[in-house]
Amino acid sequence: MTENQAAANTTADASIEMKETAGLSQGQLVLKRFLRHRGANISLAYLALLILFVFTAGGIHLGSREMPITIPGWWHLTINDMSEVSISNSDSGQLLVGAPTLDLNPFDGNGVHVGAHPFGQDAIGHDYFALVIRGAQQSIMVMLVVGLIGGLMGTVIGAVSGYFRGLTDSILMRFTDLIITIPTVIIGSVIGAKFGNLGVFPLAIFLGLFAWTGLARLVRGEFLSLREREFVDAARVAGASAGRIIFKHILPNAMGVIIVSVTLLLSGAILLETALSYVGFGVQSPDVSLGTLISQYQDSFQASPWLFWWPGFFIISIALSVNFIGDGLRDAFDPRQKRKLGRKDLAKAKTVEKN
Repeated sequence: MTENQAAANTTADASIEMKETAGLSQGQLVLKRFLRHRGANISLAYLALLILFVFTAGGIHLGSREMPITIPGWWHLTINDMSEVSISNSDSGQLLVGAPTLDLNPFDGNGVHVGAHPFGQDAIGHDYFALVIRGAQQSIMVMLVVGLIGGLMGTVIGAVSGYFRGLTDSILMRFTDLIITIPTVIIGSVIGAKFGNLGVFPLAIFLGLFAWTGLARLVRGEFLSLREREFVDAARVAGASAGRIIFKHILPNAMGVIIVSVTLLLSGAILLETALSYVGFGVQSPDVSLGTLISQYQDSFQASPWLFWWPGFFIISIALSVNFIGDGLRDAFDPRQKRKLGRKDLAKAKTVEKN
């Protein structure tokens, strides 16, 4: 590419960017950039549909074990139902115990066929679809609760520390450093062993109380930078209180860092819950999570691999979706991010220049 062509492309880029962003607010600009990110949009749609599917299929379970509140879903079996285990032979002659009845092959003469146990059964007759759906519900609830609590605590502590500095900053950051020095798995194991038998919500709340440290340091650094800007000085001169300056002036300008960090916190939360449940310190029996399913059936990988496939698929797909969404949000909040021009854009720019 010659220098003239490079200069023409740069000019075209700037011309199109200025025409597309003219008259748009900051929120509209962020939304416009996010909608350009195909991977983030697909991931957002997939995650929304997955959450809708999981909670409509398995129903909603609230309340305590003594006073449960249950809204049934459209799937007729629960994690406690047992039926006769189906036994069949594979093409290789291997005995299959509880094999899945799911069949989406349109060329076998049956078309779409779900059957009585689409995800199969375990060795004692539990419907594995019900177990996986319930486990996905637990993992998603842990992810959302940890993200909410950790996001709020990290934002508030980081904002207060970065704005006031001095003694307040020293106390809060030394406490944050103390929490950071303790490995997350150890903290989670202690919490899970102590509160895992109380249910998923208490476990998620206690995990969220220790998940804010990384976000707090990022928010503190952002506030240390933003508090020196001219608009903050103008707000002080106008007589605005410290709380108004923090939450009305500085915080909206730091939302990009916060939102992106919270999405990473969400994906980390579901992996942490899976790891804790796998080693026996997460969700306790008789309830299930995706981690407990992998842990319980890890010895069945050779004979019944579907008992490993489905929980692993849900864990990986949820974590990847959240990471892709975070990637799209990062690009959307980055003012230096510019989209790559295609042939149609270059042709449009040339037309604009001629006119």
